[in-house]
Amino acid sequence: MKLSQAGVGETVVVREIETSDHGLEVRLEHVGFLPGTEVHVERRAPLGDPTVYELRGYRLGLRRESAELVEVEPVTVGGSGR
Repeated sequence: MKLSQAGVGETVVVREIETSDHGLEVRLEHVGFLPGTEVHVERRAPLGDPTVYELRGYRLGLRRESAELVEVEPVTVGGSGR
């Protein structure tokens, strides 16, 4: 599933970053969206965009366009313990 599809309160793990015409995947990797990274969906703006994510000890707001490039899977029950 895409990061943009994860619900508020969910924790997911990054599987891969898709390439884009604008080089957004490089920016996402530079800010910490790397395979194996746990990402917690903190909150979503009232109109649904942007969304605040917590990863690697900090919070980051992303627009849906960027979050669509991040392929994730839900954390399993034996995962992070959130």
